[in-house]
Amino acid sequence: MAEQALITGMGGKEPDIDVDAYLAPTSVVIGEVTLAPGSSVWYQAVLRADCGPITLGPDSNIQDNCSVHTDPGFPLTVGARVSVGHNAVLHGCVIEDDVLVGMGATVLNGAHIGAGSLVAAQALVPQGMQVPPGSLVAGVPAKVKRPLTAEELESIRFNAAGYVELAKAHRAAHEG
Repeated sequence: MAEQALITGMGGKEPDIDVDAYLAPTSVVIGEVTLAPGSSVWYQAVLRADCGPITLGPDSNIQDNCSVHTDPGFPLTVGARVSVGHNAVLHGCVIEDDVLVGMGATVLNGAHIGAGSLVAAQALVPQGMQVPPGSLVAGVPAKVKRPLTAEELESIRFNAAGYVELAKAHRAAHEG
């Protein structure tokens, strides 16, 4: 028997998962989680909405081993065409459209990442930080380093589109 994602309600709140969303076997979705069409949650990633809602927008992906959680008063929203790299942690934050959160990065409560931005691998975005649209942020603690180039923004969109296609391939492999 094939392993399946763990999907469960919590505190009377149930996940709302679009039929077009992909959940890898071993992924975990708990509580008030909304997954839009084309979104994907990969192996060992955990979306735990036991303290507030989590929303994952269209064509966005939460990659392997990510932790996504909220605190009371800090809901978590991920916009469209966002890629959250392996081992990243998102906690009670807002990530606007067309963003790449690099591998191992952490984004804390109340932080807001503007559209078309890139959070570098291993960056620590502190609580409440407001990142302007189109920014590269890096470091511990994270600082805005420079505006993104048009090529970098296109690469972010290309990466998200690639994960939509990869999710289709994984779904077909698991269903076949």
